[in-house]
Amino acid sequence: MKDQGGSTRKRTGGRLRHSRKKKKHELGREPTETTVGETRLPTTDSRGNTQKIRALSTNVASVAIDGETVEAEITDVVENDANPNYVRRNIVTKGALIETSEGTARVTSRPGQTGNVNAVLVDDE
Repeated sequence: MKDQGGSTRKRTGGRLRHSRKKKKHELGREPTETTVGETRLPTTDSRGNTQKIRALSTNVASVAIDGETVEAEITDVVENDANPNYVRRNIVTKGALIETSEGTARVTSRPGQTGNVNAVLVDDE
């Protein structure tokens, strides 16, 4: 018997149909595209005991340099693998290269979900 992971057919060859659509509370939300600018944190979303702090814009990053953390000012987005257009629009996401007052750094946190920008300094070679 073969594994049917993700298949749209049953073992017998019949068609598999979804049992139902998503309910309102199961729907997702548009992604928070955190931009470079004066820090803006709207009211938090809470579900159960957890809270999401969605950073709409921020100009401060916690940059790790040789085991120490320094608060640096974000000046620009240099590169973003998630979307090339995010560089033009100065949108910060996880994995983006940002220019800070300490040098170029790669973002390691998810600013649209955690509300802060954590980054690691990148050696310019």
